[in-house]
Amino acid sequence: ILELLYSCGIRVSELVGINLSDIDMNNQLVKIHGKGNKERIVPFGNHAKKALERYLLFRAELLKGKNKTNLTLEQPLFLNKNGTRLTARSVRRIIKYVTQIVGIPGKVSPHTFRHSFATHLLEAGADLKSIQELLGHESLSTTQKYLHLGIEKIMKVYKKYHPRA
Repeated sequence: ILELLYSCGIRVSELVGINLSDIDMNNQLVKIHGKGNKERIVPFGNHAKKALERYLLFRAELLKGKNKTNLTLEQPLFLNKNGTRLTARSVRRIIKYVTQIVGIPGKVSPHTFRHSFATHLLEAGADLKSIQELLGHESLSTTQKYLHLGIEKIMKVYKKYHPRA
């Protein structure tokens, strides 16, 4: 869950809406059903792929004891202990639990992963338009506001790249 949130920059509602059929492990892509019933394809990294492979083995074991019949690819990817779709609230609880266990101070939410995803891409040199596509934002202005760039970072980039800075 955590790897996919960070690797894809998806919303928690999008995460819990993923079905098995939405995951392409070979090409490391996931189909996201976003706001307004819009779909987008988002890549995920090797760390997320390895985590998903481990989770899918665990998921199969979880379902063995649940007498689940009619297993299809339209089933939810992430399941709760009862073998039904995980909720956004449960994801928030998982994140709170994990951050407490590892000793991360302050509040960490699913949105923190989305924000970090976008910020790290931008800091590594990704263009805003690509980040906008990955996040599923309608307008570029939403993406710009979302990133909360500090004036120090903006000035550094400006001075480095503008010919008349």
